[in-house]
Amino acid sequence: MRAHKLAWLGTRTDNPEATVEFFRSVLGLSVDHEEPGFVVLRLPDGAKVEVFGPGSDFNRHFTTGPVAGFLVDDVQAATAELAAAGVEVVQAPVHDSRGNAWAHFRGPDGNLYELTQDPTVDRG
Repeated sequence: MRAHKLAWLGTRTDNPEATVEFFRSVLGLSVDHEEPGFVVLRLPDGAKVEVFGPGSDFNRHFTTGPVAGFLVDDVQAATAELAAAGVEVVQAPVHDSRGNAWAHFRGPDGNLYELTQDPTVDRG
């Protein structure tokens, strides 16, 4: 497995409106998708920041703080490598219709991390 870069960050918060406004107004990220309790923002290279409010059913297992996502070419194969190395896989790979895929694992520090596969993120 080779991680190309950090390409995704997800955070669950009790204050999603202020968090999104901070990412938008202070850091200059653009809103890519918005629905009640869930917002996706983008960086110029296509990387994503997702904000999950308390009412969002997405990623309820995010309890350790922000989750960083490492961009890989093949989430399925990379997750298998993690499991073979004895790493706890918390969420098996999930694939969507746009070529995205993700899986969550627990690092040795006890925090959650993500492997992410996203064809829209620049690998440079």
